[in-house]
Amino acid sequence: MKTDPLTVLPDERVRAVLRRLHDEADRQVPRVLLHFLPKLPRMLLGRRVDAPGTERDFADKYIAIERDQGAFCYLTARALHARTIVEFGTSFGVSTLWLAAAVRDNGGGRVIGTELVPEKARRAQANLEEAGLASFAEIRVGDAMETLQADLGDVDFMLNDGFPLRALDVLKLVAPALRPGAVVVTDNVGVFKADYRDYVAYVRDPRHGFASMTIPFRAGTEYSVRQPARPG
Repeated sequence: MKTDPLTVLPDERVRAVLRRLHDEADRQVPRVLLHFLPKLPRMLLGRRVDAPGTERDFADKYIAIERDQGAFCYLTARALHARTIVEFGTSFGVSTLWLAAAVRDNGGGRVIGTELVPEKARRAQANLEEAGLASFAEIRVGDAMETLQADLGDVDFMLNDGFPLRALDVLKLVAPALRPGAVVVTDNVGVFKADYRDYVAYVRDPRHGFASMTIPFRAGTEYSVRQPARPG
């Protein structure tokens, strides 16, 4: 029997906002698929797409995690007792809401979101306020390679869900702040296999300090755990 992933959230106010946002994201799916249609042959052949689009292409698109992914991230963050979460790719704040709810339910902390498009960041902030979660999230506007350079603290959880070809650079930037046992969830590695090839190879190489595998969300989501530093 299929259950509603939103039921993992104890707060009806948060559930109501997320229901609206997920429904809006669902209605955009046909337009998003139409955008990717010319790229489909390259994707099927395992070739790089190089980027899913430009800032203008996606200024009004959610490109959000799905409901079950959100519930999975929420429950993972709760299990980690996460107090500090970093998110690459805030968009309109769907994933930020799931993560901020986890931080609040863990007793407090912050989600550090990143968004390149100022209008999207404003919309995300409004959604957080509507859900009563604004005090648990900080959205940094601009290039994540600049906005995530400082003031991260010890990071317990990271959602890596921005442009695929920036994923590895952003991970390397945040990695020194990831505590042992921290989890990194990276969306779309199955959809954009070629674009994420270097990323997946990096997190699968134990020399880089992660244990990692692909889990079956949306054709493949990478789940990586930060390992303790090896002595010597």
